[in-house]
Amino acid sequence: MTSVNERIRACLSKAVGLLNDAQTPLLAAIRLFWGWQFTMTGWGKLHHLDHVTEFFATLNLPMPGTTAIFVAMVEFLGGVFLALGLGTRVVALILFVNMSVAFWTADREALMSFFAAPEKFYGADPFPFWAVALLLAAFGPGRWAADRWLIPYVQGVEKA
Repeated sequence: MTSVNERIRACLSKAVGLLNDAQTPLLAAIRLFWGWQFTMTGWGKLHHLDHVTEFFATLNLPMPGTTAIFVAMVEFLGGVFLALGLGTRVVALILFVNMSVAFWTADREALMSFFAAPEKFYGADPFPFWAVALLLAAFGPGRWAADRWLIPYVQGVEKA
């Protein structure tokens, strides 16, 4: 006869196994959706560099034209790499820094209201991109990523 503790332990073990199995498709869905979103925002910036440059100039960013091209390329290529699962953790970290700078320069009030008025923080335009980049930097691409097949020995990427 099994004890109550053993039954609870078996149920918890099964639940953890099911959640681990769900992690790969969930991370793949997040990477695909948000990779596409980053790609489209970068693409939009590339096609409207004059407007982006003007906006960056109003934020007093250094070399607004060059900065606009750089940010657009980071978002465009970073989104493509995220969607494919290429260098996900490094790319996500770069995008996280990019979105942190966006928060700091374009929506500092929302960033500073993290504790005082969290609804301002999570309601800010950069927030979903920032949060997803942080999530993917922390958890990686999951098993369904190009990294798994191209670079199977990189630390943090599981082997087949």
